[in-house]
Amino acid sequence: MTPAHDFPEPTNTEAIRVIGRFEAGRGIPDAMRSDVRMLGMLLGQVLREAGGDELFDDVERLRLATIQAYDEETPGAFDRAAAIAESFTVARADEVARAFTCYFHLVNLAEEHQRVRVLRERAGQPVPSSDSATAGRTADTVATAYAQLRSEVGDDEARRRLAGLRFHPVFTAHPTEARRRAVSSSIRRLSELLTQHDAASEGGSEQHRAHRRMLEEIETLWRTAPLRSQKPSPTDEVRTVMGVFDETLFTTVPHVYRRIDDALRGEDSGSSAPIVPAFVRIGSWVGGDRDGNPFVTASVTREASQIAADHVLRGLERALDRIGRTLTLAADDTPPSAAVTALWEQFAAAEPEVAAELATRSPDEPHRRVLLILARRVAATRRGDGGQPYSRPEELLADLRAVQSSLADAGAKRHAYGGVQHLIWQVETYGFHLTELEVRQHSQVHRKALAELESGEAVSAQTEEVLEVFRVIAEIQRDRGLRAAGRYVVSFTQAASDLANVHRLARHALGDDAPPVLDVVPLFETFADLQAAPEILAEAVTFPEFRERMAATGNRLEVMLGYSDSSKDVGPVAANLALYEAQEKIARWAQESDIELTLFHGRGGALGRGGGPANSAILAQPPHSVDGRFKLTEQGEVIFARYGEPAIAMRHIDQVAAATLLASSPTEEQRTSSAAARYAEVAAIMDRTSRERFFSLVKAEGFASWFATVTPMEEIGLLALGSRPARRGLSVESLEDLRAIPWVFAWTQARINLAGWFGLGTALEAVGDAELLTEAYREWPLLRTMIDNVAMSLAKTDERIARQYLALGDRDDLAALVLDELALTRGWVIRLTGGKGLLENKPVLQRAVQLRSPYVDALSLLQLRALRALRSAPEEAGGSGADAEQQRLLLLSVSGVAAGLQNTG
Repeated sequence: MTPAHDFPEPTNTEAIRVIGRFEAGRGIPDAMRSDVRMLGMLLGQVLREAGGDELFDDVERLRLATIQAYDEETPGAFDRAAAIAESFTVARADEVARAFTCYFHLVNLAEEHQRVRVLRERAGQPVPSSDSATAGRTADTVATAYAQLRSEVGDDEARRRLAGLRFHPVFTAHPTEARRRAVSSSIRRLSELLTQHDAASEGGSEQHRAHRRMLEEIETLWRTAPLRSQKPSPTDEVRTVMGVFDETLFTTVPHVYRRIDDALRGEDSGSSAPIVPAFVRIGSWVGGDRDGNPFVTASVTREASQIAADHVLRGLERALDRIGRTLTLAADDTPPSAAVTALWEQFAAAEPEVAAELATRSPDEPHRRVLLILARRVAATRRGDGGQPYSRPEELLADLRAVQSSLADAGAKRHAYGGVQHLIWQVETYGFHLTELEVRQHSQVHRKALAELESGEAVSAQTEEVLEVFRVIAEIQRDRGLRAAGRYVVSFTQAASDLANVHRLARHALGDDAPPVLDVVPLFETFADLQAAPEILAEAVTFPEFRERMAATGNRLEVMLGYSDSSKDVGPVAANLALYEAQEKIARWAQESDIELTLFHGRGGALGRGGGPANSAILAQPPHSVDGRFKLTEQGEVIFARYGEPAIAMRHIDQVAAATLLASSPTEEQRTSSAAARYAEVAAIMDRTSRERFFSLVKAEGFASWFATVTPMEEIGLLALGSRPARRGLSVESLEDLRAIPWVFAWTQARINLAGWFGLGTALEAVGDAELLTEAYREWPLLRTMIDNVAMSLAKTDERIARQYLALGDRDDLAALVLDELALTRGWVIRLTGGKGLLENKPVLQRAVQLRSPYVDALSLLQLRALRALRSAPEEAGGSGADAEQQRLLLLSVSGVAAGLQNTG
C-alpha cells in the first residue's frame, strides 16, 4: 500500500471546490442540499469540539479522497484514499468510522425530510377527479387506481372490489436495525427540529433555538455508543416495534382512509358514510416467530400479545376521550337516539357515582357523555380491574355505530362521519390486539415433537414448549378475539402431513374440546417445495380441520412463499421465475377450486431476499394471485423507513393499496399473462443458464469457507442485531447452514451485492437477442421489475472495493467468476434500461445512491483494513487487545455501511 503522504494534499480551496462540484453534480434539490450542508456543518462543529481540529481534518481528508476517487477524475485518488484509511491508528480509525456513520444518519434524515417536503407540496395540489379521463395514467394512488378500475369493470364491480381491498404487512424482527434504538430516537428528535427550523423565520430566535437544539442532538448522536452491548431480547424487539404504532401508525392509518375517501367523493366525504373500508391489517412475527430462535418461548408470545393490547387500548382510550370532549352538542339541537340513551342509562345504573360526575361536567350533552363512558370502559378493559370492561372489540364497534347513527339522524352528520368514523376505522383496523400475532415454527420441530408424544416415552422440554404455545394461542383468543392470534406458519412445508401435524399437536395440548381456532399457513421456501406446492395444497384442503375452517371463513386459504431461501437455493434469477410459476399454478388451482386465496410474500428488505419496491412487484404478479389482497413481511430498517414518518407511511400504504387494487384489473391481468406466454422461451433459457452459473459458484469445492473469508460473514454474527441466531448450526460448512439474512448482508458489506444479481448477466447473454430483450423489458412486468431491482443492487456495488474483498481469499478462480459475472450483468442492465450508466431512468434513486457512495467507500476502506488485520492475525493471538480493537472497528464499519446503503438484509 502506498503511504498517504506520497500524494500531495489538496488545498482547502480545492477541497471546497471538489466537494461542492460533487454535490451539485448529483442534482440534489436546493432545499435538501441546504439541509445536508447545515447538518454536515453542525456535525463538523461537534467533531472539532469532541476531538479537536485533528479529528475534523482526518475526516475531511478521507472524505475528499473518496469523492475524488468516486468521480475518477484525479489520478491515484483511490490509492490515496486507501492509504489514508491505512495510516490512521486503530483508535483514530474508530473515531473516523463513527463520524461517517453519523454523517449517514444525517443524510438519511435530510433525504427523508425532502421526501416529506415533496409529499406535503403534492398534498396541496388538486387531486384528479375519479371521473377524469387522465386519472389512470399514473395509477399510484387508490383514487387513480379506482378510476381506472371503474372505467374497465363499471361502478358496481369497482365498488365491490374496493370493499374487499386488503393490505396486510407483517412486521418481523430478523433482524432489527443495525442502528440502536437510542440512535433512532435521536434521529427522530432531529427530524422534529428540522421541521421547526423550516417553519421559523430566517435568522429569527426560533430558528436560532432549533439550530442550537440540533447541535445538542447531533452531539448526543456522536456520543451515544453506536453498537449495542448485548443482543436485544424478543421482548425488547416487541417494544421497539410498538414505537412505530405509538408514533405513527395508530393515528396515520385512519388518515389514509380519509384521504382516499376525500379523493373519491370530494365534498361528500365526511358528511355521509365512507366508501373506503378499513383495508389495512397489521401482522407481527415479533414474539411469535420461533423458527430457529430458542429465545422466543410461549411466555414471550403471551407477553408480546399483552404489550400490544396495552398499547392499542391506551390509544383507543385517549382517542375516545379526545373526541368525546369535542362533542359538546346540546340535546335540544342534537337529540340522542333511543340506543344512545339506553347506553347512558345502563352505565348510570352500573356506576352511578361516575355517571353523576359526567352528568355534572357535561350537562345536556348526551353524545359527549356516552363517548366518555366508552373511554372509561376501554380503560377498564385494559386494566382488568372491575368497571364495565368490553369482552371483545365488536362490542365497542356496536356502541360507536350507535353513536354515529344517533348523530347522523340528529343532523350532525359531519361529527358522525368525521371524528367518530376515525374511531370506528381504528377499532376495525386494530381491534383490542393491535397486531395479528402469528406463530411460526419449523416442520421438523413438529415431526420430532409428535414422535416423542406418540412413543409413550418421557416428553422433552422442547416438546412441552411446543405444546404450551397452543395453550397460549387459545388463551390469547379467549382474551382478545380470534384476530389476535391464530395464524400458524409452518416453515419448510414439504408435505401435506406437515400441515396436519399442527392440528394433531393442538389436540395433544388441549384435547378435542378446547383447541384454538387455527389458520395453518404453509411456507414454501426451497425451489423443490415451490414446485410441489399445488399438489401439497390440493391434499391439505381435504383434511377435516382445513375443510371446517375454510367453511367458516368463506373458503379462504393463505399460502406463504419464501423468497430468501429459494434465492440462496438456485440464485436470484431462477428463484424469481420459480416464484412466478408457483404463484401462477397455485392461483389457477385456487380459482378452479373456488378458494379465496391470499398469497403471503416473505420478502425481506434486501434485493437478495425479494426486496425492492412493493408496488411494482405487485403489478408483476400472475393473474388472480393478488385479487385485491396483498400480504408481505416487513423487517428491520424497512419498517422504520416505510412506517416511521407519517407522511411517508401514508404515501407507502396508498401506493401499495393502489397496486393491489389495480393488479386485478382486466388490462393488467391481460398484460401480465400475455407477456408471460410470449416470453416463455426467454424465461426457460434464463432459468436454466442462470441456475447453472449460480451452481458453478456456490457448489464449487471450498466455496463456503472462501465466502466466509472474503466477506465479514463470521463477524456479522457478533453484531447485536436481533435475538435470532445467524446460523442454524455451530459453524458454516455449506450454504444450508447459513440463514438468508447473513448471506445477503455479508455480500452487501463486501460491496458486491452478489445475492441480488448473480447469474442475470449469463442468463441475458444466453438469450442474446438485444432487440427481443429490450422489447421484453418494456412489455414483460416480471422482467422489468427484475432488471430494475438489479440495477439498484448494482448501483450500490463498487468493483474496486469488491476486488479488495475478493483478494482476501486465495481463490483467483472464484474471484474471477464473480467479477466476470458482475461486468456481464452490468453491461446488459445498462443496455436494456438505456443511457450510459445505472439508474439513469430513475434519477431520484440514482441521486440517493450517488450521494452516499463515496462516503460508503470510506467506511469500506476502514472495514477492509480491520478485516485484513483479523484475517492475518495468528490463531494464538485470538482475544488479544489489538484484535479486540480491530474487531470493534470492523463492527463499527459494518453498522456504518448498513446506514449508508440503508440495507441490512
